[in-house]
Amino acid sequence: MAKNKTIFFCKECGHESAKWLGQCPGCRQWDTFVEEPVSKKIINTRAKSVSEPQLLQEIVAGVETRMESGIGELDRVLGGGIVKGSLVLVGGDPGIGKSTLLLQMCREITNKMSKVLYISGEESLNQIKMRANRLGVFNGELLLLCETDLDLIENVIHKHQPDIVVIDSIQTIFKEELSSAPGSVSQVREATGALMRIAKSNGITIFIIGHVTKEGVVAGPRVLEHMVDTVLYFEGDNYASYRVLRAVKNRFGSTNEIGVFEMRGDGLAEVKNPSEYMLKGRPEGEAGSVVAASIEGTRPILVEVQALICRTNFNMPRRTAAGTDYNRVNLLMAVLEKRLGLQLSDCDAYVNVAGGMRITEPAIDLAVIYAILSSHKNIALNNRIVLFGEVGLTGEVRAVNMAEQRVAEAAKMGFEVCILPQANKDTIKTKGIQLIGIRNIGELLGLLNQH
Repeated sequence: MAKNKTIFFCKECGHESAKWLGQCPGCRQWDTFVEEPVSKKIINTRAKSVSEPQLLQEIVAGVETRMESGIGELDRVLGGGIVKGSLVLVGGDPGIGKSTLLLQMCREITNKMSKVLYISGEESLNQIKMRANRLGVFNGELLLLCETDLDLIENVIHKHQPDIVVIDSIQTIFKEELSSAPGSVSQVREATGALMRIAKSNGITIFIIGHVTKEGVVAGPRVLEHMVDTVLYFEGDNYASYRVLRAVKNRFGSTNEIGVFEMRGDGLAEVKNPSEYMLKGRPEGEAGSVVAASIEGTRPILVEVQALICRTNFNMPRRTAAGTDYNRVNLLMAVLEKRLGLQLSDCDAYVNVAGGMRITEPAIDLAVIYAILSSHKNIALNNRIVLFGEVGLTGEVRAVNMAEQRVAEAAKMGFEVCILPQANKDTIKTKGIQLIGIRNIGELLGLLNQH
């Protein structure tokens, strides 16, 4: 009896090897090889046509054809709408709302006289119908199919020729010729490759839902993210009502845009003004609470930065950061100790970006320092102050980009004072808000006693 042939695949990059390797030679990751059986491929002996290269000047570039999804926040993250013939991967934790978001998109698109095919490998038609009833009225042509066989799925897509196809989820799809289980490296790679060929050759936009691992990345080989055109992550806390849709890869737009949603009983609702949503319930007259003006893509967002400084009961003080970079907080505290002479080595420090947002840009440095100073000296700040600016190791306050948009958002939200880098102050033309420009954090300490 012939022995089944097996090949080792790297889970991160899809590199193949005849034997197990401790380190992948392709991506240099350790302990990523898994063994999977493979089927023999039928070699096509017919002569292959030779493709001739073309001059760049002779190629006529077409214009991207986009379709509005009916959900403004989704269109923003996609770069202005759904690109025809693109392959989009949507990942997120279980129960975060991936299927709900795409089903709402299907409702809006079908109401515009477009044909959509929704293929589920995890739920029955009755379950999808029950969710659809909670979301609202579906008037258009939405086709539902419960199937996991890739060959049958291809036949249905070619037969009905829909404008949009949704696959829920890619880990359940399998190809019968492959002996490995659904969700394995070879199955996921083969299914994604087949869907990509369908999308590009027929001009059909395909959305595929992918499970994520406990580390927060899409399950399966890393090559899955390399093959698709766009990778979207749906983030949020299951215990909180907000959800954030973030693009980590987009061949047709920016990867810095985010969309904010609120989970309700009738589905996901767009949050048109994230600043107001993030500042809701903010305490007044409390030390250690300030507002920072941040930028996500092209959108200015005001977030509350909180700090709590207290004496430690241990030999090693505790440092905790939620919603921002932990190492950045340690760096800023070292700057405060060195440049302002603050004694923080015997204090526990807790820094939090309220509302669950994760802000990593250095423009919130000034707000973090102001919150730490306020909590350490127990001085309550004026609730009408907003800050932004990057802080260097010598204590200087550096200019940041898109300062005009940050100030305009603060003025729109009713803030009266904006503390910003002096280099940015001269370029601001927004009226109705007092601008205070500073060059170093020593000036910030003086403003703390005034406000």
